[in-house]
Amino acid sequence: MDAAGSQVANECAQYAGQRQNGFITTQGGNLLCSKIIHLITDNQVKSQVSKVLHECEQRMYKSVAFPAIGTGQAGLSSAKVADEMLDAIVEFARQKSVQHLQTIKIVIFQTNMLRDFYESMKKREDSDSSTTESESWLSMFKCKLFSVKQSSEKKKSMILEKKVNLVTFQICGESQEKVDATESWIKDLILKEQFENTISDEAIENFDETQFAILEDLQRRKQVTIEILNKLSPPQIKISGISRDVCSVSRKVQEMVQKIKSTEEEQSKAELLYNLVEWRYLGSNDSFVAFDKLTNMQLEHAKMAKKPYLNVRIKNKNYKVDLNTLRATDDRGKTKILQRVKKDEGK
Repeated sequence: MDAAGSQVANECAQYAGQRQNGFITTQGGNLLCSKIIHLITDNQVKSQVSKVLHECEQRMYKSVAFPAIGTGQAGLSSAKVADEMLDAIVEFARQKSVQHLQTIKIVIFQTNMLRDFYESMKKREDSDSSTTESESWLSMFKCKLFSVKQSSEKKKSMILEKKVNLVTFQICGESQEKVDATESWIKDLILKEQFENTISDEAIENFDETQFAILEDLQRRKQVTIEILNKLSPPQIKISGISRDVCSVSRKVQEMVQKIKSTEEEQSKAELLYNLVEWRYLGSNDSFVAFDKLTNMQLEHAKMAKKPYLNVRIKNKNYKVDLNTLRATDDRGKTKILQRVKKDEGK
């Protein structure tokens, strides 16, 4: 509430007596969201999540983020909360009437809860993969677990610098009327070629120097102007200019957004799995060194799939890992011993 600001606190006080269905809705205040739904805790987590999801769909919201409801002062078990929240999400996602809500996030503030949420989601994913339904709930919805990282950097809207070459028309005619008519005709031709497209996605907030450089190059080579609106929720990229170039650049931006989202999803899965199991190799000083989190996930998935071998890189060298003997061999026949260590979150 402190982060949201006094405006949100005043709204809560104003609507406290008018709550319906166990919640009230306020503006987002200082937070990077359009609305905040405040729940009145009653320990019925599944019911509360379900109500919020239907409220978001009714109001045509595209995304919603939940904390681990009830694991704070209410003292509910994180395993129970994980099951109830995901039960509500699965039931909601399988409804054919859902049209607007596309992204559901569960934000985890305590890392020791990640195991319970990961295992609950994994259990459903495994169960869902064995069914004959044409679409699983995971493919129908983008449902993600996030461990919160604080950032002091404030995002700003920006327009990429573009040098515009002006064109001057000199119109001569028999009368002012004909000159005016010609000017109007030229303006209409120019406007017909102009087009604007806006792409909205939360992944835009994570664009860095690499993506900005690509956008600047696109703007330089194409007849477009690109504006980045990071203050909005979700952030937007506005592309305007000649219609054919706007369409071309828009496709490229969509590809960039999808690549960011795919990378984030892989990193999120790797982070969650790293809290459950850690793969290590024996270093030069006879101590074990942890693999990076993505390689850690690749090794674990390969083992779970009962693959005999997996190629990895250790200190910029290629190694072939024997997943039965837990030994990695390089191109020269040198081997390293591997360890697979299950983590105990309870300790």
